[in-house]
Formats: sequence, C-alpha cells, structure tokens
Amino acid sequence: MDAAQFQQVAKALAEPRRLEILTAIATHDELSCREIVEQFPVSQATVSHHIKELVKVGLIETRRAGQYCYYSFRAEVLSIYITQLQQLLIINIQQKSPERI
Repeated sequence: MDAAQFQQVAKALAEPRRLEILTAIATHDELSCREIVEQFPVSQATVSHHIKELVKVGLIETRRAGQYCYYSFRAEVLSIYITQLQQLLIINIQQKSPERI
C-alpha cells in the first residue's frame, strides 16, 4: 500500500457512518445495497456515496448479479493498513523516546 492509498483508507475510516457501513458488510459474507440501506437511517444516495468511497480505497468489493449489487469486505486491505499504521506508530515512538521501547 503506497502512502496515498494509506491516507485514503485513513480518511475513509474516519467518517463514522462509513465505518458503520463497513462494519455491517464485514459481519456478513456479502450484503446487497438494499440490505445496507435498510440498516441505516440515511438516504440511499448517502449509502451509495459511502459505498463508493469504500470501494475506491479497496476496503470492499462489488459483485453484480443482474440488477443487484452485492458488497463484501476485503480484510486483507484493512490488515495491510493496520500493519503500516503500527509500523508508523512504532517509528514515531522510537524517534521521540528510544529508551521506552
């Protein structure tokens, strides 16, 4: 994951509703857009916008079946993000106080 994608994932995860949608998708094998819309008190357009952002950064993927879209969580992308975040935090901590580690 390059620095730009890392920042995009961080930005995507910083939006509370988007994180809720990602969590809902992650707790299922896949969810349709309709199923996601039914879970949240926001418009279909808002859900679509959040899904679009999550797809763009690679946290979810889309599967089309006729007129329906299904979304599934890409755990490997989140895992890479978390690993890089941990590495950045460790580097920052070491630079500030190497005797603590």
